Amino acid sequence: MAEQLLIRVDPELKRKLTKLATMEGKTSTRVVRDLIEDYVKQRDVAAYVDSLWERIAQDLRSKAAAPGDVAKTIREVRKSGPRHAGRR
Repeated sequence: MAEQLLIRVDPELKRKLTKLATMEGKTSTRVVRDLIEDYVKQRDVAAYVDSLWERIAQDLRSKAAAPGDVAKTIREVRKSGPRHAGRR
């Protein structure tokens, strides 16, 4: 079950939020919930790392890479030095 979070906002800000949310077919609660979720996602390093590993795994599966191929590539990149650091 979801928990409640009670916040206080300026009445004018609440009015504007409600109006804009309604224009988008949402409730103000939905908008705030989405904003909080986005905030946490952008700052949750563990989730980012998990997502990164999943993308890497998908890429390797699509290329039919074997575990030995992965280990070999890691060794080669480490030997080549820092010039590869930060590359995308």
